[in-house]
Amino acid sequence: MSAAQSLDTVINELVQPVTDAISSFIFYDVTIAGSDVPLIVCWLIFGAGFFTVYLGFINFRGFGHAVNVLFFYMATPESEGEITHFQALTAAVSGTVGIGNIAGVAITVSIGGPGAIFWLIVAGLVGMTTKFVECTLGVKYRQVNADGSVSGGPMYYLRAGLAARGLPSLGKFLGLFYAISIIIGCLGIGNMFQSNQAYVQLLQVTGGEAGPLDGIGWIVGIGLAALVALIILGGIKSIARVTSRLVPFMVVFYIAGALAVIALNAANLPAAIASIFTGAFTPSGALGGVLGIMIIGFQRAAFSNEAGIGSAAIAHAAVATDKPISEGFVGLLEPFIDTVVICTLTGLVIITTFPPDSLTSNELQGIELTSSAFETKISWSPIPLSVAAILFAFSTMLAWAYYGTRAWTYVFGEGRGKERTFSLIFCAFIVIGAAVK
Repeated sequence: MSAAQSLDTVINELVQPVTDAISSFIFYDVTIAGSDVPLIVCWLIFGAGFFTVYLGFINFRGFGHAVNVLFFYMATPESEGEITHFQALTAAVSGTVGIGNIAGVAITVSIGGPGAIFWLIVAGLVGMTTKFVECTLGVKYRQVNADGSVSGGPMYYLRAGLAARGLPSLGKFLGLFYAISIIIGCLGIGNMFQSNQAYVQLLQVTGGEAGPLDGIGWIVGIGLAALVALIILGGIKSIARVTSRLVPFMVVFYIAGALAVIALNAANLPAAIASIFTGAFTPSGALGGVLGIMIIGFQRAAFSNEAGIGSAAIAHAAVATDKPISEGFVGLLEPFIDTVVICTLTGLVIITTFPPDSLTSNELQGIELTSSAFETKISWSPIPLSVAAILFAFSTMLAWAYYGTRAWTYVFGEGRGKERTFSLIFCAFIVIGAAVK
């Protein structure tokens, strides 16, 4: 074993017990109708459903207006903020369109079958309302700093909003709790998982265990970390300049590839669509029935589009506007792009390629299953899919680096030195993520 491979092994032994413990804490289960359901997923479903009804299905009524705001709304010179509506959307979408859209959907159908895709779509649609609320609040209660930069997100609107309701102490506590949580969370959701799956895809297309990259994930991690550092040190303006060009390209690139595979599998498409609807309401003992399939869909949708997590509001808070609700409309487009479009296409690629009955017993998991589905119809597809996976991972890390930075400065105070400290920590975890199993 080489020294490089030995370092990978040491990192695994140190980090794996910690990541296992954190996962057990976050996904605390409650038993409902005989099924173990993550409590946090129940709360996200309740919130999305409540706001959708309370706001009169704004996710559907406001869709056309959201598109108009995105492309035709012009900020006034007096508007506070740092980036445009389009840049805010692409910065936030860069944080949601990640490896979860490729690997997460594969996990969804592997566990819950085609029916879980139906609930994934439903979760995306109601999640649009959650994003509308989060992004509106993010702009309304943001903080404009002395240098003109903007800090916003749940920690700020929890503190200010609850203070306005006569609950300042609760607001301060929840704001601080959220900031600490997002610092920890960003090192996993938007960092280690992304670099890990990017390395896995690279490893697969370069020969797997027999290839030159086996056992040296940390080297790939160093490369990713260096690229991320070059951009995030410039703040949200630098991130937005990159994402406003990168996100449209990678989304169109991936959608085109997925549509090509689906077109080649056109004969299987009717049966695949039928299996989505029948599977969504067909009880399965292994999953605790329809409820189990529903939870899988909502859980993976939450991981993919982050509706209810509040992270996107941090990016949207930086928009140049004097009308908070305008950014709420822009924000509701995120889950539609991320989940309703991209995740659904990924699901269709998989279930039109592999027989639905074989999905839950397929030996391939995560991104390897999606890659195999592409390769079945387009032999050279693993290479462009690897490019898409790396771009998805890279863009997600950019956004989450900004989220973590804003949370870090909320806890420890504003200042360029403090921002750079967190950037170094974030980049170090990119390397660790690529090295662990």
